[in-house]
Amino acid sequence: MKQLFQPLAKKNDRPDQSLWIARVEEWSAFRQFIHLPWTLYGDDPMWVPPLLIERRQHLSPRNPYFAHAQYCFWLAYRGLRPVGRISAQVDELHIQRYQNATGFFGMIEAEDDAETFRALTDTAEQWLRGKGMRRILGPLNLSLNQEGGLLVEGFDTPPSIMMGHARRYYGPRIEEQGYRKEKDLLAYLVNTEFDWPPLVQKIAARATQDVHLRPLCMSRFTEELEILQRIFEDAWSRNWGFIPFTRAEFQHMGQDIKHLLDKEFVQIAEVNGAPAGMIVVLPNINEVIRDLNGRLFPFGWMKLLWRLKVRYPTSARVPLMGVCQRYQESMLGPALAFMLIDAVRAPAARRGIREVEMSWILEDNLRMRNIIESIGGKVYKRYRIYGKELHE
Repeated sequence: MKQLFQPLAKKNDRPDQSLWIARVEEWSAFRQFIHLPWTLYGDDPMWVPPLLIERRQHLSPRNPYFAHAQYCFWLAYRGLRPVGRISAQVDELHIQRYQNATGFFGMIEAEDDAETFRALTDTAEQWLRGKGMRRILGPLNLSLNQEGGLLVEGFDTPPSIMMGHARRYYGPRIEEQGYRKEKDLLAYLVNTEFDWPPLVQKIAARATQDVHLRPLCMSRFTEELEILQRIFEDAWSRNWGFIPFTRAEFQHMGQDIKHLLDKEFVQIAEVNGAPAGMIVVLPNINEVIRDLNGRLFPFGWMKLLWRLKVRYPTSARVPLMGVCQRYQESMLGPALAFMLIDAVRAPAARRGIREVEMSWILEDNLRMRNIIESIGGKVYKRYRIYGKELHE
């Protein structure tokens, strides 16, 4: 294991409390990197242990994200005990799109100690400077298309599927290192029993002759993913921080969640036969995996499959939704959004889903926020992206 942060003592004779940083290069260190949250969150009743197999796949070099990104992982130790971790990434697609020297940090977890946070962020910053970066944003695990932001509000409820959790001290500790808010990402909670605003009902009624909504066709899954990707990239392309998925990334993500998809939970809107919008709903499996402690083997798979069939989650999340730009400025735009939401509401309610998280939503995406709030949605979690200039 290669040392990047030189301590006062040698590795073999360190005092129990000496802090040192090591690059993750061996399987044993990679295992510690993945397992560290179990040490930090063991007494937090809101924390949901992630599935270990999913975390290993997410951080594996086979993740298509790494085809266009440079990265490095580190662990912080006190003596021989891991007490923190961090990653740093340089996304070539981001550099190409925005023509700025911005790198990212992510995967940050640590004990409540200023020295640990300082050593971790200093190490990530130094690595990014060596790559020519002049600014750092994060946390991103590993990109905005995966898990973005640090939880800064909403600690009293567990996270939904594919969303993060954090200790209350993380934000202040990161800010102590000179980081400041760059952007907030919001998570809304919506009850499935809502009423359409009267104006939207009128607009939708007039639009129905041109709009056709259809569920996902599972027998054409690869082709359907390509349609969803095209809609997503068109709808989101003007959003802050947007980076398009590569085809390999979107297909990889689709295959990862395929076993969770109900075809009625994915709806595609077509206007005059052309794709115009889409919505994807995932059951919140965090409800049914908490007691698995991250392990699907030997019996976790059977428990999970049984629970999804017999004890279906009562909550869900909308991780992807979008309306193509050509309709966003017209009255048809909000009508399409409401029609998509309503199209998944009925099948969700039939499965016993009572609440749906819509996330993440940019704090300044007022158009989408107004739509969600008009059907009773309330902000119940807030995730923050921090930024910092990397001076020489």
